[in-house]
Amino acid sequence: MERKRALITGITGQDGSYLAEFLLEKGYEVIGMVRRTSTINFERIRHIQDRITLVQGDLLDQSSLIDILREHRPHEVYNLAAQSFVPTSFKQPVLTGEFTALGVTRLLEAIRLVDPTIRFYQASSSEMFGKVREVPQNENTPFHPRSPYGVAKVYAHWITVNYRESYGMFAVSGICFNHESPRRGLEFVTRKITYTAAKIKLGLAHELRLGNLEARRDWGYAPDYVRAMWLMLQQDEPEDYVIATGETHSVREFVELAFDYLGLDWKKYVVVDPALYRPADVDLLVGDATKARTKLGWAPSVTFEQLVKIMVDADLELVKQEYGIREG
Repeated sequence: MERKRALITGITGQDGSYLAEFLLEKGYEVIGMVRRTSTINFERIRHIQDRITLVQGDLLDQSSLIDILREHRPHEVYNLAAQSFVPTSFKQPVLTGEFTALGVTRLLEAIRLVDPTIRFYQASSSEMFGKVREVPQNENTPFHPRSPYGVAKVYAHWITVNYRESYGMFAVSGICFNHESPRRGLEFVTRKITYTAAKIKLGLAHELRLGNLEARRDWGYAPDYVRAMWLMLQQDEPEDYVIATGETHSVREFVELAFDYLGLDWKKYVVVDPALYRPADVDLLVGDATKARTKLGWAPSVTFEQLVKIMVDADLELVKQEYGIREG
């Protein structure tokens, strides 16, 4: 029997690396799309790089997408590539739209032209809900995005629905709420907290500058979320799903847990910096993943407290390696 082939865009990111691991364990042939840039970072996939095929392509370049699909003929495509850092989207709104919105259209169009039987997963985001109309948010909650990133993701979400309904393609969106891990980029608040807390514990830093401590998010563990992505493409019918823990926690709670775990008093080190506030923030995101639980049989396996500890432990080890600190 032919091995299943999957193409992952954004394979060098947090979700892409975990999804690649997951699919390799399932026996897939994994093709990862990377952009031709001078600063490409393979750190997250180095341990599996010899087991995946890396190809060069770009969501800004339609012909590169068509060429990749023609050459590798994947059965599944997971679009995890995007300009995904919300604060950057305010500084680069047009580029964010090109990648995060129109890039999805180029990829869907390439699939339609080459092989419309390919199953397509689009990484939608809880940032689409933005200024929320109801709590918790489910698949039917109206969108009111509060950042250029959120707006671009709404376009990407609806263009995926449009291709599904117009061309009968198996195209789905996973509306994923925040999901973190030791592979999260250092620019994201959760990783900034755990990495800096580890440096403070080891005497290598003395303060942590943060913006809005009262912002509340639904934080899950990234490996749990890539499992949901795969489950969506194994169903008989293409449908969209909210993926979330159903719990909400503030940035302040995340800080308290991380510092407490290290035996530190966070109030001595955390500085609230108004410059780090967003022009328009999202106050309360919490997802209702009832549909994913009932139809996909999906549930998160890691609690909020466990997530914080996993990240702190990993960053302690990382900082020790970076600074050549040995135990004893």
